[in-house]
Amino acid sequence: MLRFVLSFFGAIFSLVTLGVIAVALSIGAVLWIYGRDLPSHEQLAQYAPKTISRIYSGEGRIIDEFAQERRLFTPSSEIPDLVKQAFISAEDKNFYVHNGYDTRGIAAAIFEAVKTRGESVRGASTIPQQVVKNFLLGGERRIERKVKEIILATRLEETLSKDKILELYLNEIFLGQNAYGVTAAAQTYFNKGLAELAPHEAAMLAAMPQAPSDYHPVRRKERVTERRNYVLREMKENGYITDAVYEAERQQPLRSVQNGDFPSFKSTLPPRDYFTDEIRRQLTKDFGEGEFFTGGMSVRATIDAEMQAAAAESLRLQLEEFDRSTGIWRGTGETLSEEALGDWRAALAAVDLDRGIELDGLWRPAVVLDIADQTLTVGIEGIEGEQGVPREDIRWLKGNFFENFTRGDVVYVRAITADDSGDLIRWSLRQIPEVEGAFVAMDVNTGRVLAMQGGFSYQHSVFNRATQAQRQPGSSFKPFVYASALDSGYTPATIIVDAPIEINTPQGLWRPQNASREYYGPTPLRTGIERSRNLMTIRLAQEVGMDTIGRYAERFGVYDNMSRVLANSLGSEETTLYKMVAAYAMFANGGERVEPTLVDRVQDRYGRTVYRHDQRACVDCDVAMLEPGLGPRIISTRDRIMDPVTAYQLTSMMQGVVERGTASRTVSLPVPTAGKTGTTNDAKDVWFIGFTSNTVAGCYIGYDQPRSLGRGASGGGFCGPVFQRFMTEAVKKYGGHEFEIPEGGRFIKIDRFTGARLPDDATGENVVAEFFRDGEEPIFGIAFDGGFAMGANLPLFEEVKPSLKQVTTSTGKTVVERPNASIGTLSSGGLY
Repeated sequence: MLRFVLSFFGAIFSLVTLGVIAVALSIGAVLWIYGRDLPSHEQLAQYAPKTISRIYSGEGRIIDEFAQERRLFTPSSEIPDLVKQAFISAEDKNFYVHNGYDTRGIAAAIFEAVKTRGESVRGASTIPQQVVKNFLLGGERRIERKVKEIILATRLEETLSKDKILELYLNEIFLGQNAYGVTAAAQTYFNKGLAELAPHEAAMLAAMPQAPSDYHPVRRKERVTERRNYVLREMKENGYITDAVYEAERQQPLRSVQNGDFPSFKSTLPPRDYFTDEIRRQLTKDFGEGEFFTGGMSVRATIDAEMQAAAAESLRLQLEEFDRSTGIWRGTGETLSEEALGDWRAALAAVDLDRGIELDGLWRPAVVLDIADQTLTVGIEGIEGEQGVPREDIRWLKGNFFENFTRGDVVYVRAITADDSGDLIRWSLRQIPEVEGAFVAMDVNTGRVLAMQGGFSYQHSVFNRATQAQRQPGSSFKPFVYASALDSGYTPATIIVDAPIEINTPQGLWRPQNASREYYGPTPLRTGIERSRNLMTIRLAQEVGMDTIGRYAERFGVYDNMSRVLANSLGSEETTLYKMVAAYAMFANGGERVEPTLVDRVQDRYGRTVYRHDQRACVDCDVAMLEPGLGPRIISTRDRIMDPVTAYQLTSMMQGVVERGTASRTVSLPVPTAGKTGTTNDAKDVWFIGFTSNTVAGCYIGYDQPRSLGRGASGGGFCGPVFQRFMTEAVKKYGGHEFEIPEGGRFIKIDRFTGARLPDDATGENVVAEFFRDGEEPIFGIAFDGGFAMGANLPLFEEVKPSLKQVTTSTGKTVVERPNASIGTLSSGGLY
């Protein structure tokens, strides 16, 4: 009997042993099979999360941010214990005691799945398992992935500390509303830092991982509250909060940014504009799109917020003034249906419009509710009741009052208020102009862009006309012709013949003309640029050579490869305002190269500087105390691309443009100012670029699809006022002084009409003190004509009157054709 019992138990033991061995072998085989070719968990030690790149103003204020995933990385040491405890309670209460996987949790999940026959399948993943799933594995729900997950979680526990694993988890996890990581989520849901969170707020964040895309704090408020309270209960049971705290916190209402309980963090950011979007465009080109959007860069921008506001307002005022002068009403192009007018506020709120336009006050979207004989009745977003726009406000519109509007039209209005009290006088109708333009201002010594406005409204049109629009500079290109001449031995007093020219081109006979359609005979170089004489410029270009002028323009960065055709001396080849303003900065600083930039410095996620714009050396900047009257010295290592005497001569001539030339009626600043106007054929583009001793600014205005701005449009008349308004504010802030006179020259008085030398004590309107190089004297009696013949059929002082002929167009219309229209309406260059 005893033998039988021993045999029985021996058999049982053998079976159990064999079973254990078989199970162990099976588990080992499974682990061996699934443990092969797994991704390396060691890479998590060098984890570099996708984080937000932020742009800061010079004062350190955040002005924009860019990201693929909105994540703000926070080290474990800076994450409050309360937040850690909330997530551990919600997701893995045995986190600090298990070795990567929770056997009891897995068993409980299997038991529940069997009990409910698969209807209830709850997760049993620990935090390490979720880390390897998020970083290394996919999200498919398969037993194979689960096994791999456990293997990798075990390996991870052997490699990283618990705090490091928790850091990875809390920074990587998706928590809804495009928020990745707890720091971004706290800002997104509560507009708070992690240290400011109350227990019920930390618990709400910890509730999100279960269903981040579904747990919306407004639409699924009850479910989120229930899950939040579950997390609070777990925190209490785990000893992280007291019973009293638990009872108080679970009674708290579910408050969030999405429900309107807190202001959104976005409300503290200015709306995206042309400046920050151009930084995005340039840095993605330099660093790559992936690095910029995920690298957590800190970008210090060159923008001056005050000057940016002044630039936007000045350009917008001019664009709106011109738009209203046309008398054409276009509106927004949006209309609400009669059904929608029953709840017009909700319908208006759903219309996609730019709601950030500021011009003499905020422009508000509104809808036309009624059209009476003397009043337009509108409903205005954010304003109680119905409001009236008097007919007198719309007198600028052409056509019949009733034909311009229909009930349901969506429009813009702004409040007209009393200057002294701010009381509302009336509501005024507004519209975004069809004509567009751009404005750029920068420091002449560093190339730092202080302001950039690429159009009327960024939200209306993101196309940046300052950097992306290729436009004809017209006569604003002429300084490069004159600069190349001055560097080639000409002087401001050199005489150039102003007379008619005929040029045979492959496209036909080109007869360029002055804007006045008159000819003035032999004239000094200075007058040619002050009065923007086309024929003088062409003759000068012929004398100097277009190859020389082309190389000069390329050296200044205006063009990469300028065509060597004579019409380009009048600015017929397209470039950007950004390049032109940067080139003028080199005139202003005495001929040193500057690289325009919107960025002072770029730092990576670790705070290391990876780009710094200003490479100049600052002598004595590290000295604690300097001798009285002395300051740190900046040593420039920039290339010189222009002789300083030439730069000063050209600057002096361009001062004449402002003082008595084509910009004299619209530009008048309390400091020395130089500049040049530009107006292309048919006034399709109008320009003005000017500078003081420290600031250069430029403007162009024109339709996106080029067409004439109308008779009388000019660079001085349109862009001059934009420059004047902006620079008035810039001078208040930055000041200005006389342009620096270089060594190697002296002043000689000449007659600015004849170029003749005058006595040193001569005075009068015709007298100007010109700066000549040492050893250089004005030579009177020699006139350069560019080699163009002046036959009897081209009278010197008579206007050329071209013959006209009628032609029939493809549409059947009869129009008058001018045979001297040159080589194309766009390519014939600047007028004045």
